[in-house]
Amino acid sequence: MTQIILGENEGIDSALRRFKRQVSKAGIFADIKRLRHFETPLEKRKRKEIARRKKRRFY
Repeated sequence: MTQIILGENEGIDSALRRFKRQVSKAGIFADIKRLRHFETPLEKRKRKEIARRKKRRFY
C-alpha cells in the first residue's frame, strides 16, 4: 500500500506528485491495467517471458 506523509509547509501539488511517483514505481497501474480485461494464455506467456528477460538482464 502506497502512502505519503505531508510535511509542515508542503503543498498539495508536490505531495500529489510524490504520491503519483510512488504509485508508478510500485507498479500499481500496470497491475490494474493487466487485471482489467481477460488475458489469454498466449498473452500471459508473452508477458512472463518479457519479465524473465528483463530480470535476467539486470543480473
